[in-house]
Formats: sequence, C-alpha cells, structure tokens
Amino acid sequence: MIINYTKIAISDLASLPKELQKRIARKMRFYAETKNPLRFAEQLTNYKDADFRFRIGEYRVMFDVVNNSIFILSIKHRKEAYK
Repeated sequence: MIINYTKIAISDLASLPKELQKRIARKMRFYAETKNPLRFAEQLTNYKDADFRFRIGEYRVMFDVVNNSIFILSIKHRKEAYK
C-alpha cells in the first residue's frame, strides 16, 4: 500500500520528539509493506474524521483507505485523539 500524509498529519508528526517521529515512521513503513495492513488497524465507529486507526504506543494514527492508499489524517496522543 502507498502511504500519504495530509498537511495536518505532517504538522502533528513534526511536533513530536525525534525518537517518536522515527518510531511512527518505521511502523508506518512496516504496515505499508505488509500484505494486509488493516489487520493491525481498528475500525472506528461513531468517529466522524477517520475510518481506521493504528495504535503506536500512546499515539493514535487516524487514517482512511482509498483504493490501494492509506491517507493519514492525524497523529495524536491517545488522550487527545478522540475529542
């Protein structure tokens, strides 16, 4: 799958410490290389902004899937992710 970041997601990622940025980027590359990355995701219900999320430590990567692409919409700490 191809991973695309929105401007908001890029801003969210840039605001994190460098080690955490590397961890998230490494995990997203892993998901992109797997045959079915959605098996690691949780489908969101009653959440208006995204259809799925990945859990990476205490952070949540919110995303949508269109064709063969993952569109990362935001990256938030778990306390802020669902507000």
